[in-house]
Amino acid sequence: MVPVLNHLADNPVLVLFLLIGLGMLVGHIKVKGVSLGAAAVLFAGIALAAWGVSQGVTIEVPSPLGILGLAVFTFAIGVQSGPNFFHVIRTAVGPLALMLLVFIAAAAAGVGVGRLLGMNSALIAGTFAGAITNTPSLAAAGNAATLAGNPDGAAIATVGYAVAYLYGVIGMLFFTLLALRYRRSDKDKPSPLTNRTIRVERDDSPMIGDILTTVSGELRFSRLRRGETGPITRPVAEDRVNRDDLVTVVGTQEAVAQVIKALGHGSSHSLIEDRRYLDFRRITVSDPKIAGRTIADLAVDHTFGATISRVRRGDTDMVGTPDLVLQLGDRVRVVAPTGRMKDISAFFGDSARGLSSINPVALGLGMALGVFIGEWKFLTPTGATFSIGSAAGTLLVGLVFGKIGRIKGLVTALPFTATAVLSELGLLIFLAQAGTKAGGQIANAFTGGDWWKILITGIVITTIAGLGIYASMRWIVKMGGTRLSGLLGGAQTQPAVLAFANERTGADPRVALGYAMVYPVAMIAKIFIAQILGGL
Repeated sequence: MVPVLNHLADNPVLVLFLLIGLGMLVGHIKVKGVSLGAAAVLFAGIALAAWGVSQGVTIEVPSPLGILGLAVFTFAIGVQSGPNFFHVIRTAVGPLALMLLVFIAAAAAGVGVGRLLGMNSALIAGTFAGAITNTPSLAAAGNAATLAGNPDGAAIATVGYAVAYLYGVIGMLFFTLLALRYRRSDKDKPSPLTNRTIRVERDDSPMIGDILTTVSGELRFSRLRRGETGPITRPVAEDRVNRDDLVTVVGTQEAVAQVIKALGHGSSHSLIEDRRYLDFRRITVSDPKIAGRTIADLAVDHTFGATISRVRRGDTDMVGTPDLVLQLGDRVRVVAPTGRMKDISAFFGDSARGLSSINPVALGLGMALGVFIGEWKFLTPTGATFSIGSAAGTLLVGLVFGKIGRIKGLVTALPFTATAVLSELGLLIFLAQAGTKAGGQIANAFTGGDWWKILITGIVITTIAGLGIYASMRWIVKMGGTRLSGLLGGAQTQPAVLAFANERTGADPRVALGYAMVYPVAMIAKIFIAQILGGL
């Protein structure tokens, strides 16, 4: 087998795709309903590299490929999460503070156990970096140990990192699985949208705009018929509804129930089925001039006499509220006069390009800006410098790009389907590279006599971090299991955990939102803690 291993060592691109293919083949295997998913690529890389080292052959996917994959992954996750992230982050002070306290407790326990077992500061700091699976923390730990007077500090920290890393992934996967076990009771699950025709029973002829102000939740009036046989028209906020009028509303189940109670009762009639006056169609947003603009900015009501009642992004339906920013690839459900549908389709583009375009201008400039920010050297009070890494930098830029949608003529967001493909491909590339790197280090690290001390200390750190975050978010913050599964991945700064959660939830948007909510803060906090530990 040595010739085969030598051939693989000389062909890293072959190794990369071999690990992706074979890893995902294993990752799709379910045992009692549980599968590893993309995390299997990481473990396949560890196994292959460790086997190679045992035969005297170094097999490794080059580090720049791993950096590229991780940066693409985090940028795509940022763009996906951007529209909702800044709204959620306003309420994230409590969860972030609890996460920081858990990190401090885990680090303190690591120091206590490590000292008890006779480990030095560099080894403890490296073990901490591996237990919380954060490579920038390893660099900070090694640098701090060297500055503290240990010339072998970086090498010693690397050994601790390599031994602790494997349980750092497996342990957090376990706590993620615990979080997902109670996701069925989540209270933050988006309410499904529904439409209903209502018969008005009020005699005071209320104005539609006034009715909307009394409804909590998202709702749109899409059709109006005066009496039983009149023409169906598109209602506006200034219209008044009279007794026996029929109106069709679209919104969350709670909002629709409220408006039924406010106006009259649900009718057996269906205005949607009568297309003589108003038609409806799902149209794909593919014209870049539309992307990044709010529904109100498009003024389709004045231009075409149309109403955007729903927007479907990925597998999620949203009410077409005036302030909703459209993205390339969105599928808008438009209610409009039958004769204007062709013009409206041309206005939005209605091409498959809107689903698949990776928007190379935004991708290139956003990635470049994110890498620049990530590699920028920040000076600490101790005189040492650190950088947050290209992954954190591209995530931050992706969040901003996804939120703003457009900068004058430049569309900054990417279609949801494109971000899904980019994030999966980037993740798989990173996991293959990280696995081969860790596998080579683990094989060497376990030949030393301190491996069991590192393993015990790492297990303590990972368990305290995972259990502390799981318990505090579930029982103090009352966070739903779906979002918590993503938050655990973000707190661990571990894409394999995120991939596992996505695999189990069908890429529920709340998973990515939880991940993005804590990832940047977790990254910076871990770097600082590792630097302090290395300098003790």
